[in-house]
Amino acid sequence: MKRILLKIMCLFCLLPAACDQLDKMVEDTKAPPPPKVTVIETKAEEVRIYQEFVGQVYGFKDIAIRARVEGFLEGIHFKEGSAIKKGKLLYTLESQPFEADVAAKMSKVAEAKTALAFAESDLARIKPLAEENAVSQSDLDGAVARYDASVASQKAAEANLKAARIQLSYTKIYSPIDGIIGKTLAKVGDFVGKNPNPVILNAVSSIDTVRVEFFITESQYLEWYRYMQKRREAGLEKQSREKLELLLADGTVYEHGGKIDFVNRDVDPTTGTLLIQASFPNPSGMLRPGLFAKVKAVVDIVEDGILVPQRCITELQGLYSVMVVGEGNKIDRRGITVGPRIDEFWLILEGLQVGEKVVYEGLQLVRDGVEVNPQAHKIDNSTSG
Repeated sequence: MKRILLKIMCLFCLLPAACDQLDKMVEDTKAPPPPKVTVIETKAEEVRIYQEFVGQVYGFKDIAIRARVEGFLEGIHFKEGSAIKKGKLLYTLESQPFEADVAAKMSKVAEAKTALAFAESDLARIKPLAEENAVSQSDLDGAVARYDASVASQKAAEANLKAARIQLSYTKIYSPIDGIIGKTLAKVGDFVGKNPNPVILNAVSSIDTVRVEFFITESQYLEWYRYMQKRREAGLEKQSREKLELLLADGTVYEHGGKIDFVNRDVDPTTGTLLIQASFPNPSGMLRPGLFAKVKAVVDIVEDGILVPQRCITELQGLYSVMVVGEGNKIDRRGITVGPRIDEFWLILEGLQVGEKVVYEGLQLVRDGVEVNPQAHKIDNSTSG
């Protein structure tokens, strides 16, 4: 009996420790707290959709400098690559053959003037005699004809002299505009003005304003036209004239915006593209003809667009989805339809509503139907507009 009582007393002594161990085991089997995830709240905003086009820079005026007469190049009177003024002497060609031609034409003019003087004197002598019937009518007609022919001969000689002087003037070549001049394509002593020797000696470009030419496809043109038509119908044509951006070769954005000033008449049937010309101010002279650059233009404006960071979106075999925190803070994997990318964002066309919470950070911690602890996060997507 004493042994039984002793065993019972020992059992009661061990019971508290066993209870403590049991409580600990129950605590260990409790579910872990919901994982913390960062979420963003979708909102509606005006979204500008851009497209980029590869273009080439030209001077506002690119004037080719040509030798308009044949001859040997005698002098170059400027520094290559420098800024020059309109009327600056650029080149001189040998002038002796043209000076000789001018002298010969001047002699012809003198002969014509002498012949005219004799014809005029002869007519002045015969005309009064013809009035008195002292000479025949045929003599008077002959004198008038000689006078008229002498007048015509003098005019022809003077016209030939003028043409010869013009040819002589072509031996000195002046700049037609203010601008930047390039490298001469000939050397002193070269015979110019006729192939195979250089016909175009140089080019002068006015670059206070530059032209950028680029091409768009037929589908891009139709998309742009419909966008402009929609804006016109809404009375927003002026607002839709967004300034163009110019992206330089080093990735920087040119500080001055541009505008479209020319759309070609037709689409090139061989390439299926349409030529567009835009102009950009260039007060510092940084842009030079021949540069390649990208023109960034607004092609559409979505009034109530929803933008979601690309990191929120997963893609599997062409299907896109996001994790949305729904009722009870439970995850709902939502299929979406995406539009174009705008910087680091994606325009959502279908699948999301304004005010829904999309998982931004912690995608690896969640799956469909799991409860989470959402933490709000704000995204600055002002760059998209």
